[in-house]
Amino acid sequence: MTRLRGEQGTTLIEVMVASALLVTLMAGLMAMSGLAISTTENQGHLGARATEYAQDKMEQLLALDYGDAITDTRTFPAGPSGGSGLAPGGSYNVDSPTALYVDYLDFNGNLCGSTGATCPPPSGNTPPSGWFYERAWKIDDPTTDATLPAGLKRITVAAATSRGFGGGTRATSYLAVLKSSPF
Repeated sequence: MTRLRGEQGTTLIEVMVASALLVTLMAGLMAMSGLAISTTENQGHLGARATEYAQDKMEQLLALDYGDAITDTRTFPAGPSGGSGLAPGGSYNVDSPTALYVDYLDFNGNLCGSTGATCPPPSGNTPPSGWFYERAWKIDDPTTDATLPAGLKRITVAAATSRGFGGGTRATSYLAVLKSSPF
């Protein structure tokens, strides 16, 4: 067989080098896409839900009277006694929450122990099995924070997931508002 002048092709070695280069680049892109999916799930989806659940808790606390120190907001609807209401105390540290100032939700956002929840109610200061979202809150007033003027309370709520997607960091959201007396 004779070869025509100007007709050129690629050799097998050139094809193999190009294929190896393409496979190497694709492997790098695949690793980046996995990281992108994990970040989107943790900071997008789970972070947004944590913020929504923090807002729900904040609304529940803001609905209480300024001087309420007994309403149990760890249940829904809130119980008339057995809780902390808006009494100063608590902690918004989700890694070491304070009793009476923390509640837990399942993956679907149902309060643990409530109808439809996939997790039982917490026992004392021990989180229930199967919880996915944790909400912890802290109430400050002039007796606990000298920077607050009389008649003003600061309510801080943190909501966090039990774990992050794909081994990522857990999504956490913080909200803080001021509540004044008499409102």
